[in-house]
Amino acid sequence: MSLHLHDTATRTTREFHPRCDGVASIYVCGATVQGVPHVGHVRSGLNFDVLRRWLQHSGYDVRLVRNVTDIDDKILTKAADAGRPWWEWASTHERAFESAYDRLGCLPPSVLPRATGHVTQMIDLIQRLIDKGHAYASGGDVYFDVASYGDEYGRLSGQRLDEVQQGESLASGKRDPRDFTLWKAAKPGEPSWPTPWGHGRPGWHLECSAMATFYLGGEFDIHGGGLDLVFPHHENELAQSNAAGDGFAQYWMHNAWVTMSGEKMSKSLGNVLSIPAVLERARAVELRYYLVTPHYRSTIEFSEEGLKEAASAFGRIENFVRKVVDRTGSVEPSEVSEDFAKALDDDLGTPQATAAVHAAVREGNAALDRGDDEAARAAASAVRAMTGVLGLDPLSPQWAEDGGNAAHDALGEAVRLVLEQRQKARAERDFATADLLRDRLQEGGIAVEDTPDGPTWTLKDG
Repeated sequence: MSLHLHDTATRTTREFHPRCDGVASIYVCGATVQGVPHVGHVRSGLNFDVLRRWLQHSGYDVRLVRNVTDIDDKILTKAADAGRPWWEWASTHERAFESAYDRLGCLPPSVLPRATGHVTQMIDLIQRLIDKGHAYASGGDVYFDVASYGDEYGRLSGQRLDEVQQGESLASGKRDPRDFTLWKAAKPGEPSWPTPWGHGRPGWHLECSAMATFYLGGEFDIHGGGLDLVFPHHENELAQSNAAGDGFAQYWMHNAWVTMSGEKMSKSLGNVLSIPAVLERARAVELRYYLVTPHYRSTIEFSEEGLKEAASAFGRIENFVRKVVDRTGSVEPSEVSEDFAKALDDDLGTPQATAAVHAAVREGNAALDRGDDEAARAAASAVRAMTGVLGLDPLSPQWAEDGGNAAHDALGEAVRLVLEQRQKARAERDFATADLLRDRLQEGGIAVEDTPDGPTWTLKDG
């Protein structure tokens, strides 16, 4: 089966055909760096990281652009409230977002453009729209003329033209309340750039169109982002880009929300779980497992119980791979299973792909139980290959530095000392002490198995 992806624009799951053979181009709407990143923010980056990894595994040269919105009304307001320069506020929180992406194992994008670095391209795009009769200047502002675009407007989101509400504040210079802002006239105390229409700053929708086409061309493969961006942001990106003459994205992919108590996680609801706070309660690899194993188009209802279950499930994978390494030596990744590949080719079916990983773990543990080290190594090699695609390989340097393997090693050293005492007791035929030591380990969650090669141990959950 070839890769099929769900396209929001056509509302169908379509076979992926890149514009250029062997090359996949992706633009992902990144962070508006107004504050500390929370779990809801990073899900999109993680979902598209899995897509990028699967495309690379499938042989594509992936060019992924993930932007930074570093000029925005919310950034200016929050910086002013904090008494800090807007650029310093944006830069501080940009670093926080990049740290979160790094800690959660996202591969770095091909390029990470900032909106403020691409004002020239934005001005060029505005001029093209004005020249084609799809935009107009008014009092230093510039607006996109929605009516000029006709019935094409709304085809991404399903909005009816006569019901469109942009969510912008009313402006006297607008010809039609449905029009949206491309350029905002300068206000006292705000940053601004010179343009043919006066000093000002860019509108949000304009920024992404200019950056996407500058790096990926007027037509590229995939545009991704959160479901909340379909309207008005992505609808307006599509409208202004097509109106200017660019084919723009051929596939539109949107990940669902992370919710709490049924509501989208956002700062305005006051139910934010920041990445630093969550990572005090869970390892980064466990949080990644929690966020990438559900299907990207399924809503995640965040809960501490769910996070603990994810940690336990990942622990079963990790413990199996570590057992095989401890028993047989190093294990290198091999090939993914047919079920795993089929799952990811079906619109990134990560639940089924994860099930294939756990099936291999069960087979590998059964092989260990019957003493078939060769079959166990084969299973562990496949597990490493599959978890590598998901960004969850237990033996990757990223997660070793995260403390997972270090914790395992420290625990292993403590268990080894207890097992040495137990072996000594058994050699002295002090079976009461030997049994007591074994029982103490079991009470602590450590299962001990006596083999011809000596005792081995595993965590009970493994």
